[in-house]
Amino acid sequence: MSDLTIIVVCYNSSAILPGLLASLPKHVPVTLVNNSPYDRLDHLVSHQVRVISSDENVGFGVACNSGASTVDTQYILFLNPDTRLQVGALDALMKGAESFPDASAFNPIIVNTNGKVCNKRRSVLLPGGRRLSAQAIQLGGIVPVLTGAALMVRTDAFFEVGGFDPAIFLYHEDDDLSIRLNKVGPLRIIESAKVLHKGGYGSGDRIASAGIKAFHMGQSRVYAMRKHKRHNATAEKPWLGHATTIVSCHMDFTPQIY
Repeated sequence: MSDLTIIVVCYNSSAILPGLLASLPKHVPVTLVNNSPYDRLDHLVSHQVRVISSDENVGFGVACNSGASTVDTQYILFLNPDTRLQVGALDALMKGAESFPDASAFNPIIVNTNGKVCNKRRSVLLPGGRRLSAQAIQLGGIVPVLTGAALMVRTDAFFEVGGFDPAIFLYHEDDDLSIRLNKVGPLRIIESAKVLHKGGYGSGDRIASAGIKAFHMGQSRVYAMRKHKRHNATAEKPWLGHATTIVSCHMDFTPQIY
């Protein structure tokens, strides 16, 4: 029995998921939480992989929480569909977690296809936070915020802080979770673990997608900055005017497990 469950939130991701699954150790259980009713993932079900399906896009955080609610392992690793674990990444993360038992959550070094480090270096939700250098990230250690694309968390810590905030549909949900987890235990980069984040993966109409992203980026920033008492939250309101398409966020998610 593995000590870790991998959770992947998917939205029109069927074309890119095989690459991620091929990079994962075969003994680690994987839960795919499918936020798209039009992109079936049943063909990926196996002894390793199960699928939780929704009739609508419930948002990233709600989908993560739904997947986490079925977990009985000590750790959860949240991965984006367009990530790829590099050789030894999972072993390095687990060894890092054992070496730092006080830490609540961890990131590997996350790089894009050009080899550029793309871990978060600061958060707009933290006052006066300095921007970490790429070199500082690569050295590992304690950081103020983690990146949701490849986020490993102690399951008990995740539930202690209430998981992802369901009021955040998309964007800043990892910043918000990081701040709350940091009150339970420090956040760490495990520099010996490497994950490739291809990025730039989208689906559907690009104009509509851009409108959806602009809306949720603005909405989430206003909400999260107010939640964390950042004084200039109202200055972000004009972002909301950039939206051309609005997706509703339904919080009552009854999973269907295949």
